[in-house]
This record gives sequence, structure tokens and C-alpha cells, in this order.
Amino acid sequence: MTMTDQKEKFEEITLSTEPIFQGRVISLQVDTVRLPDGNTAKREIVKHPGAVGVLALLPEGMLVVEQYRKPLGRSLVEIPAGKLDAGEDPMDAARRELEEETGYRCGQIRHHSSFYTSPGFADEMIHLYIAEELGQGERNLDEDEFVEAKVITLAQAEQYIADGRIRDAKTMMAVYAWKLYTLTGQIG
Repeated sequence: MTMTDQKEKFEEITLSTEPIFQGRVISLQVDTVRLPDGNTAKREIVKHPGAVGVLALLPEGMLVVEQYRKPLGRSLVEIPAGKLDAGEDPMDAARRELEEETGYRCGQIRHHSSFYTSPGFADEMIHLYIAEELGQGERNLDEDEFVEAKVITLAQAEQYIADGRIRDAKTMMAVYAWKLYTLTGQIG
């Protein structure tokens, strides 16, 4: 079965879209769709411009930031990351976010993977980059951004996952990519 055949088999045809909310970062809409069996259903969809995450490697470890996440009511340790600006190239955004959040620039950066965060209700895609050959840049946080940058070892990262200090998918994926890199010399 080809991808086209699968799409036709499972595709939901949008009959109407009702905008619910338009924010600075996301929008919410409710789509009425025709299901493959001919019935209709409602789909609540969060639209997001996409984001980047950066696995930034120094000889002594991985750069991370700790910040408070209001939806969770707690702080998390995460890789440097941020939302794409309209029309922005993801690699440029990765370089920008790395420097803004950590004060480091990278001499080498490469794409690792791109993945959806929650495809059941959102279209957000995160582009994960690997940054090496890091040097001093200029930290420039947004006015509403309060983060602490630090370097952690692979063992610390794995312990942070076990302890729940690292809980987001992009950072967990970055840690596992880093572990694979240390074991095999290849990162994906």
C-alpha cells in the first residue's frame, strides 16, 4: 500500500473551520471533518509556527537551561529551544536561540531530526539541531524569559530524566541522541 493509498484510506476531509482563539504563540480552531466512513466529527486543533531545539555540546557536557513552565507549575531542565519567527529558517533560529539563552555561539551546526510534539491535537513541529565548536557569544533573553544556563554531563542528564527534572520530549530525545553519539560516534 502506497502512502497515497493510506492517505485516501484514513484522510479526514475538512468541511468547515471555526477559529476560536488567536494568540501570540498559538491559535485554536475547531474543524468539522468528514470521516472515512462518511460520518462527521469535530477536531480541536492547535496551530503553532514550529520550534527548534539545540543539543549544544562542549567537551565537558551538554548545555541546558532551567526555567519555570507555567502550564506544569514547576521548573524543568531543557535544551535551549524556541519558537520559529514567521518565515525564519530553522537553522538560523537554532543559532539564535542557542546564543540568546546560553550566551554561546556555535562553529558547527547540523540538523538531527524534525518531529511533531502532539499530533493528536497540534501541528507543532520541532527541528532538533546538534551544535558543536561552541564559543562565547552574547546572551540576550526576552524580557519575560528567566532561565539559568548550565552544563551537565551525560550521567547527570540521565539522572535528571530519572528524577523528573528533564521531562520534555525534545530534551529527552537530545539526551538519547547524545548517548548514541558517545557509544557509536554517530548521532543519527
